[in-house]
Amino acid sequence: MLDTMTITKALGAFCGAFLVFLLGKWAAETLYHVGDGHSEQAYVIPVEGAEGVAEEEAPEENFEEVFAMASADAGEGLWRPCAACHKLEDGANGVGPHLYGIVGRDKGNVDGYGYSEALAGAGGAWTPADLQGFLKNPKGWLPGTKMGYNGMRDIEDRANLIAYLATIGS
Repeated sequence: MLDTMTITKALGAFCGAFLVFLLGKWAAETLYHVGDGHSEQAYVIPVEGAEGVAEEEAPEENFEEVFAMASADAGEGLWRPCAACHKLEDGANGVGPHLYGIVGRDKGNVDGYGYSEALAGAGGAWTPADLQGFLKNPKGWLPGTKMGYNGMRDIEDRANLIAYLATIGS
C-alpha cells in the first residue's frame, strides 16, 4: 500500500539521485575544462596569402532601390508590433506619437506628445531614408531618443513598412 511514508521515501530517493547526477556533472566539468575559460590555440597552420585578410560585413543593399520595389500590402503585416505603441489615427497618440502622415511630416512635430530633446531638435522632415535609418537602429541613428525598440534588421521589411506608412494620411 502507498502511505505517506512510502511516498516520502520515494521522493527522497529521487531527490538524492538527482543530487548525485548534479555532483557528477560538476565533477566532470571541473576535470575536463582546463584553463581559465579562454580558448588556447595549440598550433597555427600558415595559409599562403592570408595575412591581413579580415572578415568584411556584407554591404547592405541600396535602400532607394529596395524602397522602389516595396509592397505596402506586405508592410501592413509588419505594422502589428508597432501598433503596441503607435496609432495611425490623426491626433491619437499612444505611448509613442501617432504615425498618421509620418512620411514627409516634420520630425518631433506632433501636438500633445512629449518628444525627447534629441528628436525635438532633429529638424527636417521624415523622409523614407530617414525612417529606414531610424527603424534599423533608433538609438544608433538618433542618440537620446526615447524609442525603446531594438530595430528592424531586414531592409526589405523596413522598406515595406515605410511604404505602408506612406499610404496612411497621404
